[in-house]
Amino acid sequence: MQRLRISHSTEYQFAGVVTLEPHKLLLRPREGHDVHIESSRLTISPAHAVKWHRDVFDNSVAIVHFTEPADRLTIQSDVLINHFESAPLDFVVEDYTLNYPFQYQLEDRADLLPYQQPAYPNCEHRVAEWVRSFGFGSGPIETYAMLDRMNRAIAAGFVFSVREAEGVQRPIETLETRAGACRDFAALFVDACRYQGLAARFVSGYSHGPATEAGNASTHAWAEVYLPSVGWRGFDPTNGCLVDLDHIRVASGRNYRDATPTAGTLYAGGHGERLEVSVRVKRIEEATGPEADARQQAQQ
Repeated sequence: MQRLRISHSTEYQFAGVVTLEPHKLLLRPREGHDVHIESSRLTISPAHAVKWHRDVFDNSVAIVHFTEPADRLTIQSDVLINHFESAPLDFVVEDYTLNYPFQYQLEDRADLLPYQQPAYPNCEHRVAEWVRSFGFGSGPIETYAMLDRMNRAIAAGFVFSVREAEGVQRPIETLETRAGACRDFAALFVDACRYQGLAARFVSGYSHGPATEAGNASTHAWAEVYLPSVGWRGFDPTNGCLVDLDHIRVASGRNYRDATPTAGTLYAGGHGERLEVSVRVKRIEEATGPEADARQQAQQ
Protein backbone atom coordinates (compact mmCIF):
# COMPACT_ATOMS: atom_id res chain seq x y z
CA MET A 1 0.00 0.00 0.00
CA GLN A 2 1.04 3.60 -0.51
CA ARG A 3 -0.53 6.87 0.61
CA LEU A 4 -0.73 9.66 -1.96
CA ARG A 5 -1.76 13.28 -1.64
CA ILE A 6 -3.21 14.68 -4.88
CA SER A 7 -3.44 18.43 -5.37
CA HIS A 8 -5.11 19.57 -8.58
CA SER A 9 -5.42 23.29 -9.26
CA THR A 10 -7.26 24.85 -12.22
CA GLU A 11 -7.44 28.61 -12.73
CA TYR A 12 -9.11 30.60 -15.51
CA GLN A 13 -8.39 34.31 -15.75
CA PHE A 14 -10.67 36.33 -18.01
CA ALA A 15 -10.11 39.73 -19.61
CA GLY A 16 -13.39 40.92 -18.13
CA VAL A 17 -16.30 39.82 -16.00
CA VAL A 18 -18.07 36.74 -17.36
CA THR A 19 -21.18 34.74 -16.58
CA LEU A 20 -20.36 31.14 -15.70
CA GLU A 21 -22.73 28.35 -16.67
CA PRO A 22 -22.77 25.12 -14.62
CA HIS A 23 -19.49 23.20 -14.70
CA LYS A 24 -19.04 19.43 -14.51
CA LEU A 25 -16.05 18.23 -12.48
CA LEU A 26 -14.55 14.72 -12.48
CA LEU A 27 -11.78 15.10 -9.93
CA ARG A 28 -12.54 12.59 -7.15
CA PRO A 29 -10.69 9.23 -7.48
CA ARG A 30 -12.86 6.15 -7.82
CA GLU A 31 -12.95 4.19 -4.59
CA GLY A 32 -12.91 0.40 -4.52
CA HIS A 33 -10.96 -2.55 -3.18
CA ASP A 34 -7.74 -0.89 -4.40
CA VAL A 35 -8.36 2.77 -3.48
CA HIS A 36 -9.67 4.32 -0.27
CA ILE A 37 -10.11 8.06 0.18
CA GLU A 38 -8.96 9.30 3.58
CA SER A 39 -9.94 12.90 2.98
CA SER A 40 -11.20 15.07 0.14
CA ARG A 41 -11.66 18.83 -0.14
CA LEU A 42 -12.95 20.85 -3.08
CA THR A 43 -12.41 24.63 -2.96
CA ILE A 44 -14.01 26.79 -5.68
CA SER A 45 -14.29 30.52 -6.33
CA PRO A 46 -16.49 32.53 -7.12
CA ALA A 47 -19.61 31.90 -5.01
CA HIS A 48 -21.35 28.69 -5.98
CA ALA A 49 -23.34 25.64 -4.98
CA VAL A 50 -22.20 22.05 -5.55
CA LYS A 51 -24.32 18.96 -6.14
CA TRP A 52 -22.78 15.49 -6.31
CA HIS A 53 -24.05 12.44 -8.16
CA ARG A 54 -22.91 9.24 -9.88
CA ASP A 55 -23.14 9.20 -13.67
CA VAL A 56 -24.06 6.26 -15.90
CA PHE A 57 -20.44 5.04 -15.73
CA ASP A 58 -20.47 5.24 -11.89
CA ASN A 59 -18.02 8.16 -11.88
CA SER A 60 -18.28 10.61 -8.97
CA VAL A 61 -19.44 13.89 -10.53
CA ALA A 62 -19.66 17.37 -9.03
CA ILE A 63 -21.98 19.85 -10.76
CA VAL A 64 -21.10 23.42 -9.84
CA HIS A 65 -23.73 26.18 -10.15
CA PHE A 66 -22.27 29.66 -9.87
CA THR A 67 -24.27 32.40 -8.16
CA GLU A 68 -22.32 35.47 -9.29
CA PRO A 69 -20.29 36.64 -12.30
CA ALA A 70 -16.51 36.86 -12.01
CA ASP A 71 -13.31 37.66 -13.85
CA ARG A 72 -11.57 34.58 -12.46
CA LEU A 73 -12.47 30.94 -11.80
CA THR A 74 -10.39 28.78 -9.47
CA ILE A 75 -10.93 25.10 -8.69
CA GLN A 76 -8.71 23.40 -6.13
CA SER A 77 -9.06 19.69 -5.34
CA ASP A 78 -7.04 18.14 -2.49
CA VAL A 79 -7.37 14.41 -1.89
CA LEU A 80 -5.51 11.95 0.32
CA ILE A 81 -5.81 8.30 -0.71
CA ASN A 82 -4.59 4.84 0.25
CA HIS A 83 -3.70 2.80 -2.84
CA PHE A 84 -3.43 -0.98 -2.43
CA GLU A 85 -2.97 -2.60 -5.86
CA SER A 86 0.70 -3.32 -6.57
CA ALA A 87 0.98 -6.38 -8.84
CA PRO A 88 -0.39 -5.55 -12.32
CA LEU A 89 0.67 -8.91 -13.79
CA ASP A 90 -0.93 -10.94 -11.02
CA PHE A 91 -4.02 -12.11 -12.91
CA VAL A 92 -5.26 -15.22 -14.70
CA VAL A 93 -7.64 -14.94 -17.65
CA GLU A 94 -10.32 -17.42 -18.60
CA ASP A 95 -8.98 -20.27 -20.74
CA TYR A 96 -11.09 -19.29 -23.74
CA THR A 97 -9.63 -15.75 -23.71
CA LEU A 98 -6.00 -16.77 -23.30
CA ASN A 99 -5.39 -16.53 -27.05
CA TYR A 100 -6.78 -14.05 -29.57
CA PRO A 101 -9.10 -14.17 -31.46
CA PHE A 102 -11.93 -15.03 -29.08
CA GLN A 103 -15.53 -13.95 -28.53
CA TYR A 104 -17.02 -12.77 -25.26
CA GLN A 105 -19.61 -15.07 -23.78
CA LEU A 106 -23.23 -14.38 -24.69
CA GLU A 107 -24.22 -13.10 -21.24
CA ASP A 108 -21.52 -10.39 -21.40
CA ARG A 109 -22.05 -9.15 -24.94
CA ALA A 110 -25.00 -6.81 -24.33
CA ASP A 111 -23.13 -4.96 -21.59
CA LEU A 112 -19.86 -4.79 -23.50
CA LEU A 113 -21.26 -3.84 -26.91
CA PRO A 114 -21.03 -0.04 -26.38
CA TYR A 115 -17.32 -0.47 -25.58
CA GLN A 116 -16.72 -2.41 -28.80
CA GLN A 117 -18.02 0.31 -31.14
CA PRO A 118 -15.32 2.57 -32.64
CA ALA A 119 -15.40 6.07 -31.18
CA TYR A 120 -14.11 7.50 -34.48
CA PRO A 121 -15.82 5.55 -37.32
CA ASN A 122 -14.17 7.63 -40.06
CA CYS A 123 -10.77 6.45 -38.83
CA GLU A 124 -11.47 2.71 -39.00
CA HIS A 125 -9.55 2.11 -42.24
CA ARG A 126 -6.38 3.78 -41.00
CA VAL A 127 -6.58 2.12 -37.57
CA ALA A 128 -7.09 -1.24 -39.29
CA GLU A 129 -3.93 -0.70 -41.35
CA TRP A 130 -1.94 0.06 -38.22
CA VAL A 131 -3.26 -3.03 -36.41
CA ARG A 132 -2.57 -5.28 -39.40
CA SER A 133 1.04 -4.03 -39.49
CA PHE A 134 1.67 -6.12 -36.37
CA GLY A 135 0.68 -9.31 -38.17
CA PHE A 136 -2.28 -10.01 -35.90
CA GLY A 137 -4.87 -12.32 -37.42
CA SER A 138 -2.43 -14.61 -39.21
CA GLY A 139 -2.74 -17.11 -36.37
CA PRO A 140 -3.50 -17.41 -32.66
CA ILE A 141 -1.57 -15.05 -30.40
CA GLU A 142 -1.64 -14.71 -26.63
CA THR A 143 -4.14 -11.98 -25.84
CA TYR A 144 -1.95 -10.23 -23.30
CA ALA A 145 1.06 -10.38 -25.62
CA MET A 146 -0.98 -8.73 -28.38
CA LEU A 147 -2.18 -5.92 -26.12
CA ASP A 148 1.27 -5.41 -24.65
CA ARG A 149 2.81 -5.18 -28.11
CA MET A 150 0.42 -2.44 -29.22
CA ASN A 151 0.85 -0.63 -25.94
CA ARG A 152 4.64 -0.62 -26.21
CA ALA A 153 4.57 0.28 -29.91
CA ILE A 154 2.79 3.56 -29.19
CA ALA A 155 5.21 4.47 -26.42
CA ALA A 156 8.26 3.63 -28.55
CA GLY A 157 7.09 4.84 -31.96
CA PHE A 158 5.19 8.04 -31.20
CA VAL A 159 6.40 11.37 -29.83
CA PHE A 160 4.71 12.68 -26.70
CA SER A 161 3.68 16.33 -26.92
CA VAL A 162 1.76 18.63 -24.62
CA ARG A 163 -1.29 19.88 -26.49
CA GLU A 164 -3.15 22.82 -24.98
CA ALA A 165 -6.05 22.47 -27.39
CA GLU A 166 -9.16 20.91 -25.92
CA GLY A 167 -10.41 17.49 -26.89
CA VAL A 168 -8.69 14.51 -28.44
CA GLN A 169 -7.03 14.03 -31.81
CA ARG A 170 -8.75 11.52 -34.02
CA PRO A 171 -6.68 8.32 -34.24
CA ILE A 172 -5.98 9.01 -37.91
CA GLU A 173 -4.28 12.29 -36.94
CA THR A 174 -2.19 10.56 -34.28
CA LEU A 175 -1.13 7.89 -36.78
CA GLU A 176 -0.24 10.44 -39.46
CA THR A 177 1.72 12.80 -37.20
CA ARG A 178 3.16 10.02 -34.99
CA ALA A 179 2.70 12.43 -32.09
CA GLY A 180 0.16 13.36 -29.46
CA ALA A 181 -0.70 13.81 -25.82
CA CYS A 182 -1.55 10.98 -23.43
CA ARG A 183 -5.27 11.34 -24.18
CA ASP A 184 -4.55 10.97 -27.92
CA PHE A 185 -2.55 7.78 -27.35
CA ALA A 186 -5.30 6.39 -25.12
CA ALA A 187 -7.92 7.11 -27.80
CA LEU A 188 -5.82 5.35 -30.44
CA PHE A 189 -5.29 2.30 -28.23
CA VAL A 190 -9.00 2.11 -27.40
CA ASP A 191 -10.08 2.17 -31.04
CA ALA A 192 -7.37 -0.33 -32.02
CA CYS A 193 -8.74 -2.74 -29.43
CA ARG A 194 -12.32 -2.17 -30.56
CA TYR A 195 -11.35 -2.81 -34.17
CA GLN A 196 -10.31 -6.28 -33.02
CA GLY A 197 -13.58 -6.90 -31.21
CA LEU A 198 -12.28 -6.24 -27.71
CA ALA A 199 -14.18 -4.09 -25.22
CA ALA A 200 -12.10 -1.05 -24.28
CA ARG A 201 -12.73 2.24 -22.51
CA PHE A 202 -11.06 5.60 -21.95
CA VAL A 203 -9.73 6.48 -18.48
CA SER A 204 -8.65 9.79 -16.97
CA GLY A 205 -6.80 10.20 -13.70
CA TYR A 206 -3.42 10.90 -12.20
CA SER A 207 -0.01 9.28 -12.26
CA HIS A 208 2.67 9.34 -9.58
CA GLY A 209 6.35 9.81 -10.39
CA PRO A 210 9.31 12.18 -9.97
CA ALA A 211 7.67 14.87 -12.09
CA THR A 212 4.40 14.82 -10.16
CA GLU A 213 6.25 14.84 -6.83
CA ALA A 214 7.73 18.19 -7.85
CA GLY A 215 4.37 19.61 -8.95
CA ASN A 216 3.39 21.54 -12.08
CA ALA A 217 2.34 18.26 -13.70
CA SER A 218 -0.98 17.54 -15.40
CA THR A 219 -3.70 14.92 -15.41
CA HIS A 220 -3.07 11.62 -17.18
CA ALA A 221 -5.07 9.33 -19.46
CA TRP A 222 -4.87 5.65 -20.40
CA ALA A 223 -7.08 2.78 -21.58
CA GLU A 224 -8.71 -0.27 -20.03
CA VAL A 225 -9.60 -3.54 -21.76
CA TYR A 226 -12.18 -5.96 -20.43
CA LEU A 227 -10.81 -9.47 -19.85
CA PRO A 228 -13.28 -12.04 -18.44
CA SER A 229 -12.53 -13.13 -14.84
CA VAL A 230 -9.99 -10.29 -14.63
CA GLY A 231 -12.21 -7.28 -15.28
CA TRP A 232 -11.07 -3.96 -16.69
CA ARG A 233 -7.28 -4.13 -17.03
CA GLY A 234 -5.39 -0.88 -17.57
CA PHE A 235 -2.80 -0.20 -20.29
CA ASP A 236 -0.81 3.04 -20.41
CA PRO A 237 0.31 3.59 -24.03
CA THR A 238 2.11 6.83 -23.18
CA ASN A 239 4.60 4.90 -21.06
CA GLY A 240 4.18 1.45 -22.61
CA CYS A 241 3.32 -0.21 -19.31
CA LEU A 242 0.48 -1.84 -17.44
CA VAL A 243 -1.44 0.38 -15.05
CA ASP A 244 -0.07 -0.12 -11.55
CA LEU A 245 0.17 1.42 -8.10
CA ASP A 246 1.30 4.74 -9.56
CA HIS A 247 -1.92 5.22 -11.56
CA ILE A 248 -4.95 6.69 -9.84
CA ARG A 249 -8.18 6.32 -11.80
CA VAL A 250 -10.70 9.15 -11.51
CA ALA A 251 -13.19 8.57 -14.34
CA SER A 252 -13.85 6.19 -17.20
CA GLY A 253 -16.24 6.08 -20.13
CA ARG A 254 -16.73 5.16 -23.76
CA ASN A 255 -14.59 8.09 -24.91
CA TYR A 256 -12.76 11.22 -23.80
CA ARG A 257 -15.90 13.33 -23.38
CA ASP A 258 -17.19 10.93 -20.71
CA ALA A 259 -14.08 11.38 -18.56
CA THR A 260 -13.02 15.03 -19.03
CA PRO A 261 -11.78 16.38 -15.66
CA THR A 262 -13.38 19.83 -16.07
CA ALA A 263 -16.11 20.87 -18.49
CA GLY A 264 -18.37 23.90 -18.65
CA THR A 265 -19.38 26.98 -20.60
CA LEU A 266 -19.24 30.70 -20.00
CA TYR A 267 -20.55 33.87 -21.58
CA ALA A 268 -17.53 36.08 -22.03
CA GLY A 269 -18.76 38.70 -24.48
CA GLY A 270 -15.72 38.17 -26.71
CA HIS A 271 -13.16 38.40 -23.91
CA GLY A 272 -10.08 36.21 -23.96
CA GLU A 273 -9.02 33.86 -21.20
CA ARG A 274 -5.89 32.33 -19.70
CA LEU A 275 -5.82 28.84 -18.24
CA GLU A 276 -3.33 27.43 -15.74
CA VAL A 277 -3.46 23.84 -14.52
CA SER A 278 -1.13 22.35 -11.94
CA VAL A 279 -1.14 18.82 -10.55
CA ARG A 280 0.99 17.44 -7.75
CA VAL A 281 0.89 13.80 -6.66
CA LYS A 282 3.09 13.27 -3.62
CA ARG A 283 3.77 10.09 -1.71
CA ILE A 284 3.16 10.40 2.03
CA GLU A 285 5.42 8.35 4.24
CA GLU A 286 3.60 5.75 6.26
CA ALA A 287 3.09 6.42 9.95
CA THR A 288 3.83 3.68 12.46
CA GLY A 289 2.21 2.63 15.69
CA PRO A 290 -1.28 1.57 16.85
CA GLU A 291 -3.10 4.25 14.82
CA ALA A 292 -1.44 3.15 11.59
CA ASP A 293 -2.16 -0.52 12.38
CA ALA A 294 -5.82 0.27 12.99
CA ARG A 295 -6.06 2.14 9.68
CA GLN A 296 -4.47 -0.76 7.81
CA GLN A 297 -6.89 -3.28 9.37
CA ALA A 298 -9.85 -1.08 8.49
CA GLN A 299 -8.92 -1.28 4.78
CA GLN A 300 -8.61 -5.08 4.68
